Amino acid sequence: MQEFWTYLTLGFTHISDIKGYDHILFIITLCCIYSTREWRKVLVLVTAFTIGHSITLLLSALKIIVFSSYIIELLIPITILITSLSNLIYTPTKEQQLFHYALALFFGCIHGMGFSNFFSAISMSDSILLELASFNIGLEIGQILIVVLFFTTYVLLNIWTTIKQYDWKIFFSGVGTSAAIILLIERI
Repeated sequence: MQEFWTYLTLGFTHISDIKGYDHILFIITLCCIYSTREWRKVLVLVTAFTIGHSITLLLSALKIIVFSSYIIELLIPITILITSLSNLIYTPTKEQQLFHYALALFFGCIHGMGFSNFFSAISMSDSILLELASFNIGLEIGQILIVVLFFTTYVLLNIWTTIKQYDWKIFFSGVGTSAAIILLIERI
């Protein structure tokens, strides 16, 4: 049971650590196109990200797939950049929604590879499935917390000011684009 809590905490910390703000930024840019009434869509979206993260984390930890950490560290800000830019052309149709879920799943795969080297180093390979499951539960809890805080901030700001959903989306997509470019430059 101690092992479960250790890896759950590690997953939660991985996604919510302010020093790893690229993960938080990715979640925010992924969700900023939704209103609070669309919380179910947001939940599916962050779960799609977690599933993608889980798949490549498992495959990488088992050494089934191996990627250069340098390439992955470059791809992570690119996922933020693409998400931010796609927000500007997103329209809430069923096809766009399915594309957004697929994008979250695929980008989750990239983010999962970014953590795989560290995870492989601390894993106790005989119980890797328990470790991965508890890690990803912690990851999902952390993501949901980020989303709840994000939308709570939106609701509170909406009480004091009048923020249109469009302006909210443009602002956070711009922040995501700018930060992703800065991260890319730093990593190159």
